[in-house]
Amino acid sequence: MYRADVTPPAAMDRLNQSATARLIDVRTADEWEDVGLPCVEGLLAIEWLTMPMGELNPDFLGEVERAGVSKDDELYILCRTGPRSIAASQALAAAGYTSVNNVLEGYEGDADVDGYRGKVSGWQYHGLPWRRDEQRAAA
Repeated sequence: MYRADVTPPAAMDRLNQSATARLIDVRTADEWEDVGLPCVEGLLAIEWLTMPMGELNPDFLGEVERAGVSKDDELYILCRTGPRSIAASQALAAAGYTSVNNVLEGYEGDADVDGYRGKVSGWQYHGLPWRRDEQRAAA
């Protein structure tokens, strides 16, 4: 089981305070391009599901390892609204990562009454730093 569920502001506080804290955004490349990316030092953008079929990324754990993430690093896992980050957090914990935290609310959060995201919860809603990345460059 992963360590904890934390709010986006709490995750950002830890990312700013700890040299070993890393944010892993597990959304898809299309989401990074269309909606943007958190703007934090050392961000890792590694898809949990691949498109167009929405299949599990078979090399997710390998990509995390090749990115130089230590099993003892303090990890914060983020997706759009929560389900993918929970699954990725569980997989990382099962693989031996010892300090894995799921970021509640995700990047965009829940939809408001009109169906728009980023208005009631999530990374963007809390005013945390983000950028649009049209080049799909890994952070």
